[in-house]
Formats: sequence, structure tokens, C-alpha cells
Amino acid sequence: MTALLVPLAFWDFLNGIMSPLYAAVSGMLVAAHAVWAPVFGSGSGVTWVMSIVSLTVVIRTLLIPLFVKQINSARNMQLIQPKIKALQDKYGADREKLGQETMKLYKEENVNPAASCLPLLLQMPIFIALYTVLNGVARNGQAVGYFFEKNLDLAKSLQASDVFGAKRAGMFFPVSPFGATQITALVLMVGMTGVLFMTQLQLMSKNMPPEALTGPFAQQQKMMLYIFPVMYLFMGVTIPVGVLVYWLTSNVWTLGQQYLLIHNNPTPNTPAYIDWEERMIRKGKDPKMIQAERIAKRQKRPMTLPAPAVVSTTSDDGKPTVKRQQVQRQQIQRQQPRAGSRSTRKKTPGTQGQADTSAEA
Repeated sequence: MTALLVPLAFWDFLNGIMSPLYAAVSGMLVAAHAVWAPVFGSGSGVTWVMSIVSLTVVIRTLLIPLFVKQINSARNMQLIQPKIKALQDKYGADREKLGQETMKLYKEENVNPAASCLPLLLQMPIFIALYTVLNGVARNGQAVGYFFEKNLDLAKSLQASDVFGAKRAGMFFPVSPFGATQITALVLMVGMTGVLFMTQLQLMSKNMPPEALTGPFAQQQKMMLYIFPVMYLFMGVTIPVGVLVYWLTSNVWTLGQQYLLIHNNPTPNTPAYIDWEERMIRKGKDPKMIQAERIAKRQKRPMTLPAPAVVSTTSDDGKPTVKRQQVQRQQIQRQQPRAGSRSTRKKTPGTQGQADTSAEA
């Protein structure tokens, strides 16, 4: 009996901590429902789908500053990889000293390795809260979250809503009877795993330097490219359709956000960076100068001007090419006045100076 009371007490404690998130998720859904209800109808499944999509967009928009911080941290980590490699070669046998020097390097370079996990860690409680809210409605029509508890008719509306016969609160399991809910859940699972695969493939093929694609870490990345989608498929069969809508929308947002990032601010020494560099040259801009400004802004340091300037040239086939022009110091030589011929010189000092001036010109 005591063994059963401990898990129950733990779940009660966890629900108490999550209660504010349950209230926030239910409040966002109710507010979004009020926006879309006049368009599609209060009890329409489309209204609830658009409400979940709106919730996703709001959450991901709020996470944009953290996403930028994540990307800046990842960039800084890539920039200091040669220094980390040098520390590993120097203190490889002394793990304690290596750890101390690595932490010192992070502090000097203003790098936080944990910052790359912040958006994902912050999304997980929101995902759990949405799952709990929709799962409560799906299983027994229980209203979870303050705003659903105060509006039981909306909780019942969510439970009864459907699109093409697929219940928003329904799940793939139980399969019997196999119908519209299972088909919709399957389509959403395939869609979100496909988008996740494209996101990871885009990152590895376009925005990772060649040295990052070799070694044990690269092999793990390639394994994750296939393992994560398979995990999504297995997890999706026990998740309500409404949560799958949230998951698919969030993955599509991530893919689009990553594309814009890779297109406009790629990682140096990657295929995407070469494409971006050529686009900047065609526009008459100096990519090295732009990159120096970005690095200085991320590291909060004064900008260091790049040594080489970039000029645009055209090859024989008419395509623009990238050419590095070395900066050369201009040597200014003092030019001496050219002496005129003896016949042109004047005897008087004034006329002689005028003749020298005209000759120099």
C-alpha cells in the first residue's frame, strides 16, 4: 500500500507544478477558439485544428529569441573547435586540467554549450501540458486546465469535434475499429517524421563543415537521422490527433526557420556559406565584412576587420566567381618637379617659378 502511495504522491506533486502550464495551454486554446469560431463554427473540427495551429505559432514565436541564442551558441562552439582540439592535444592525458582549461575557454569566448538545448527543454513542458489537456478530453472527457474547467461545454466540443470523421481527441490505438481517426493519425505521423528527416538532412548536407561530417560524432549524427523518425512513429500511435497536429506544425515551423537561417546566415566553411557568399558578391557586398560584424556581435567584442577583400570576377562561361584580392599597402612616393628645358626657363624668379609649376602640372 505504501509503495502505491509514493507514485500517487509524486504525480500529485508533478500535476501541482504543471497546473500553471495546463491553465496557460487551455487559455490559449480557448482564446484561439474564440477567434476561429465565427469563421468555421464553434463545434467544427476545423476550428479546433486552427486553434491548435495558432497555439503552436504563438509558442514558437515566443521562442524565437531563445532560438537565436541557441544558434549563436552553436556558431560560437564551431568557431572555437580548433582551440578545443588544441587543448585536447595538449592536456589529453590530464582530464581534470583539460576540463578546467575548456571551461576557461568557454568563459573567454562567451560560449554556453547548454544554450543549444534551451528551446527544446522549454518546449517539452508545453508539449506535456498539451498532451495532458487533450488526453484528458480523449479518454474520459475530463476537463484539464483552468479555462476548460470553467468552460466545460468547450471541453465537450473538443472531444466531439472531428474533421472528415477523425476525432481531434482520438488516437491511433485502439486500432479496432480502423477508421478515419487512424488514417488521419497515420498521415500526421508520416508527415511529422518526414519533415523531421528533411530538417536533419538539410542541416547535415548544407550547414555542417566537412570536418564535422567525419569521426564518431558524425556517425552518431547520421544514426540519429534515421533513429529519431522511427521513434516518432512509435510514439505517435499513443498520442491524440490534436497533439500530432501541434507536433507536425512545430516541425514545419522548425524546417522553415532553419531554411531561413541557413539561407541568410550559414555556418562558415559549409556548402550553404559558399552559396551565400556568391549571392552577396553578386549584390556588390563584402561577405567577409558581413561575417566579421556578425561574429563581433555574437561574441560582444569589437569587430576585427578581415585582411582580404572580396571582389567579383566573371569566368569565361559568364558565371560569377569568387576571387580573393590581397590587401596591398599603397606606397606614396614624393614626386619631384620635372625640370624644364634650358630654353623654357625664365631669367626672373617669378616667371621661373611659374614655368616650374606649369612643367610639374
